[in-house]
Amino acid sequence: MTTLKERLHADVVTHMKDRNKVALTTVRNVLGEIETREKSGKTPIVLDDAQVTALLQKEAAKRRDTARIYTEAGEAERAAAEIAEAEVIEAYLPKPLTAAEVESIVDEAIAALKADGVELSMRQMGAVMKPVTATVAGRFDGKAVSEIVRNRLAQQ
Repeated sequence: MTTLKERLHADVVTHMKDRNKVALTTVRNVLGEIETREKSGKTPIVLDDAQVTALLQKEAAKRRDTARIYTEAGEAERAAAEIAEAEVIEAYLPKPLTAAEVESIVDEAIAALKADGVELSMRQMGAVMKPVTATVAGRFDGKAVSEIVRNRLAQQ
């Protein structure tokens, strides 16, 4: 199985062959961001898939925000270009989870803790959040997840 970074590198060639200029420049820019992040700091690092996914989410959000600013300024063409770039980046992100799927994951984590004999209260929120966050990672809003966990623990 290839890493997300390897997939981005492979897609550069694909976009060149397809003469897809928007996708090509977007993927190149994202790869540049990844390399900058890896080389910044005192010691070089290699980003794993979770870190690359987080970076892609930030890049897509940045472009959506810029598109909103352009739209407000009456620059429809520039806004459309930013949205097109955001869509290219979002194609590399994992499929977002629905609220029902996240609630199911939270319920499973709570059931697992109960099975281990843990008495659940608001004090165990961290114990519930840790496995849920690992499963959800980047596919659902963190604040919303903690709110779901808080509501579930309040019902216990």
